[in-house]
Amino acid sequence: MSSAPIIFSDDQAEAWDAVAAMLRHAGVDLTDDLLSPPQADAPSVMAVIGKAGSGKTMLLAKIYKALEDAGVAVVSGDWEGKKTKDRRTLAILAPTNKAASVLRNRGVPATTIHRILYTPVYDPEYEKVAEWLAGQGERPEIEGLTDVALDRAFASFQNHKSVPAALAAAGLRGSDFITGWKRREEALDIGFVDESSMLDAKQFADLQEIFPTLVLFGDPAQLPPVQTSGGMVFETMPPEKVKSLSRVHRQDADNPILDLAHALADPMLDFYTFEKMIAEAAATDERVVMAQRVEADLMARSPVLVWRNATRIKLIHAFRTAFDAPIDELLAGEPLICDGIELPMKHRKKRLDLEARGLIKGAQVIYLGPGRKPGFSRLHVMGAEDPQVSAASIVKIEQEGDAEPFIPFAARMGATFLHGAAVTIHKAQGSQWDTVQVFAPDIEIAAKMGRVEAGQPLWKRLAYVAITRAETQLRWVVRNRLARPSNPLTVDDLDVPVVALELTAPEAD
Repeated sequence: MSSAPIIFSDDQAEAWDAVAAMLRHAGVDLTDDLLSPPQADAPSVMAVIGKAGSGKTMLLAKIYKALEDAGVAVVSGDWEGKKTKDRRTLAILAPTNKAASVLRNRGVPATTIHRILYTPVYDPEYEKVAEWLAGQGERPEIEGLTDVALDRAFASFQNHKSVPAALAAAGLRGSDFITGWKRREEALDIGFVDESSMLDAKQFADLQEIFPTLVLFGDPAQLPPVQTSGGMVFETMPPEKVKSLSRVHRQDADNPILDLAHALADPMLDFYTFEKMIAEAAATDERVVMAQRVEADLMARSPVLVWRNATRIKLIHAFRTAFDAPIDELLAGEPLICDGIELPMKHRKKRLDLEARGLIKGAQVIYLGPGRKPGFSRLHVMGAEDPQVSAASIVKIEQEGDAEPFIPFAARMGATFLHGAAVTIHKAQGSQWDTVQVFAPDIEIAAKMGRVEAGQPLWKRLAYVAITRAETQLRWVVRNRLARPSNPLTVDDLDVPVVALELTAPEAD
């Protein structure tokens, strides 16, 4: 065996054994690093659930590494390589680019669900380059690609394991080597889905069509998907198919943010007692701050988390005012949230182009400046493996009350965006930021309303999701004030590759 010994808590060990048994039926023996044909044709689904700090992500990473050591091929969303009879495949998925990037930052090669549902079609010449990069072919000779360009592609692939990023490093645009996108027709073997509390029933059904062996990892204390009739998909599964992790592990045991999150499970805890606990934590640990105002500087990359839409709109306008943003245009560095794609069905391929580059509903984007054509924007998609894109855009800045949204510029069709300086806690699920600002007055209002979701006070679910988005520092904002920024907006903190992919939306007929 090639793996180092793994020390688990009892609940993690039980979950590992259950997943390992399911994988044996799928033809993958983690004990002996052996691959064989599946033992059964029936699909198998399991869930591993637990609150923040219970070790879900660590367990996922360890199982992934064991599968890799056993010879299972990890399938990404950008290129799959040659299919062989004996090859077994694994895809590690998350609902959003930001959630996938959280896993990638921990060494787990995750991609989005959409990038697995729809796969790129490569030009045959550049397919040879992809095969060579992946070790499945000889170094190719391609007209127009010099040895220096191929060397750059090879070096990029060693660092990032992304074929599109490697080809971009060689001086190619996506339209040079991707000729289209198609709905996946052939099933894969094993799928891991992180942040599965965000899945809706349609996504769950799509994944079960693709993966005969599917493992969901999720947090039952989070909020259910927006615009769904019930709870989370793993709540409908048989109890024997759901393994729960309850222990908070040593590396997280001294984390005051997680202590606060787990305190919310106390049924006797009310909002004001909880806020006192935050104040006590802030008095002894700099990782928790009782903030008297929202920091405008932080909003440029880490949105303020709110419950009410009216609060979100007010904070967005306060942010733009603080940075002296003109009323008729965007400043480079302003954050945006993708609100979907406005293209008719006849332009399905163009929609897939945009979505494949990460412009899916809920994606966090930074505006870099205008594109070469009216209505186009240069954008940085946060968390995407190839983040730079130029696309036809429709930007809507909502107004207070019933006023129509202000649109500083717009193409006729393309990707639509809302401003992203503040977002609802629902939309923040699956994301994490180094520092998170939570607008406490909104959560207090939810507490006063007395609303209950899935047997738990709504304010507790909101608070739990909001504070667990913070990786390093939680700022619990208690007053409706905004601090003026200390510096102008900038994009200097964003890595810009040599070549950005230009994606155009067709003009209306």
